[in-house]
Amino acid sequence: MKSKPRIAIYGTGMIGSYLGGRLHDHARVRFIARPHVAATLNEHGLRVSDLHGRQQHIAPDELDIHTHPDAVRDADLVLVTVKSAATMDAAHELAELLTPGTLVISFQNGVRNTAELRAALPGHKVLAGMVPFNVTQPEPGHFHQGSSGELIVERSDALAAFADVFAASAIPLQQQEDMQAVLWAKLLINLNNPLNALSGLPLREELAQRAWRQCLALLQREGLRALDAAGIRPAQLTALPARWLPGALSLPDGLFHRIAARMLAIDPLARSSTWDDLQAGRRTEVDYINGEIVALAASKGQRASANARIVSLIRDAEQSFEPWNAQALLRELRDAP
Repeated sequence: MKSKPRIAIYGTGMIGSYLGGRLHDHARVRFIARPHVAATLNEHGLRVSDLHGRQQHIAPDELDIHTHPDAVRDADLVLVTVKSAATMDAAHELAELLTPGTLVISFQNGVRNTAELRAALPGHKVLAGMVPFNVTQPEPGHFHQGSSGELIVERSDALAAFADVFAASAIPLQQQEDMQAVLWAKLLINLNNPLNALSGLPLREELAQRAWRQCLALLQREGLRALDAAGIRPAQLTALPARWLPGALSLPDGLFHRIAARMLAIDPLARSSTWDDLQAGRRTEVDYINGEIVALAASKGQRASANARIVSLIRDAEQSFEPWNAQALLRELRDAP
């Protein structure tokens, strides 16, 4: 009988917990977590669910949970799911521990994490990955997939040993050649993360309101201008090409709901990771999302004023959070110098 692969989740947060829970029955999953996350899982176990009705609960004594990086040593596959700001720390830890040739996949927000991991792990196969769906934690130890989509991973022969495991776990891998195009396209969508946090609303409720969508359209237009200047063509991840999204988002509510219903196919309680970070008192990833647009635009002699303003507002919200009115924020972004 073929043995189950050993998969390490390096950074057991929202995404890491969800992916590890899904993979648990088909692989030997080891969770490397912060002490408070480990304590929660040891108390409650791990429950994963999704908007399609799938439910799975893993008892605490069935989980392989660790708080020290050493636990990654014998892994066949490592899924890096730490926050972007922690990527270099994770890379240096992995460089000391992994057996040469171990496969590593970055399932993180942002566009530069894979390059940082590769620079620190020259003896390993490091692939870019993208998680298209939203994960929330409705209660301790319960991680819920609130929107649809399949995992996307850089095409590689090294994935052959693991593809069946992901498919059997109901999180199949879709392989793509140009992952940078995929990551930039996902970043354009993620420009909504801080908007959702500032709204104080669930994602579906926020995106159902035209003024919030107009804010997102403004941020995306700045992003698309910067990408055009850099010669980057984002992949198509939604029913509409990336460059059509700002126009669709700006449509009146009734028309938008008719032509873009799939964008609203989101669990009613789902919120962005930026909202989760603010509520938990953590530093957000806004520098690796909207901040990337600001930096790319500046490198091409452009300004991304609205995205820069969002970065500033989220930094303020990290200190003291107050929800914004959509029309007030839209004026703020339009008037950004």
